[in-house]
Amino acid sequence: MLFLLHLAHKMRPPEDGGGRVGIVMNGSPLFNGAAESGPSNIRKWLLENDLVEAIVALPTNMFFNTGIATYIWILDNTKHPDRKGVVQFVDGTSFWTKMRKNLGSKNRELSDTDRAKIVKLYSDFTDADPDYAKVLRNDEFGYWTITVERPLLDRSGNLVVDPKGKPKPDTKKRDTENVPFTYGGSTAGAAGTTEVIQAYFDAEVKPHVPDAWIDWAKIKTGYEIPFTRHFYKYVPPRPLAEIDADLERQVAKILELLREVDQ
Repeated sequence: MLFLLHLAHKMRPPEDGGGRVGIVMNGSPLFNGAAESGPSNIRKWLLENDLVEAIVALPTNMFFNTGIATYIWILDNTKHPDRKGVVQFVDGTSFWTKMRKNLGSKNRELSDTDRAKIVKLYSDFTDADPDYAKVLRNDEFGYWTITVERPLLDRSGNLVVDPKGKPKPDTKKRDTENVPFTYGGSTAGAAGTTEVIQAYFDAEVKPHVPDAWIDWAKIKTGYEIPFTRHFYKYVPPRPLAEIDADLERQVAKILELLREVDQ
């Protein structure tokens, strides 16, 4: 991610005409690192400064030495007004052409037609096919990591308190929860910390552990970009009758082989 940060730093400032950056990276910069870690803080800086214009997912097996998923990050510090405050996702994973001869792990390439399809999705912006393109607000990538405490009990089951009479937390029962900035439909972003976290805690945690509380001193802010989650397509499992039929066929084959061995 330091390469990404370095390129962002090298862009011409807006007052000098601005700059644009395109870089191919693997999937880890999208989500690697917990809240307030180095990678998360880099994503935070990029998004809060509205520098990320688009992220394009490329097909796998596009590079010589690896078949992993790759993404093009497009940064721009002079965004068109329509693109301010948002990030466009383009899923280009299905646009590829089989190569006639493999080059190591590389057996796919982008033809002119494939590139044209991806560019059209990018150009169409909010009018693009929603199966292949999404537009999300910058604050939709933010979240808070909260620490949920539960009271410490002694061997008799009595509450253990500190000198001020407050219950001591049981470190063995300590847990964390990630609360999205947008929980409950909030559009306040990082400014909605207290209200959104409390609403999440009251609805999602308190009903299950009534004695729990939030350690407000340990709230951490993080950013992640769950690209694939927004293009997930549910594939229903095969019907049970079809699976049973396959199993019966396999059992029949095994029994036939055993009979041949016995003979």
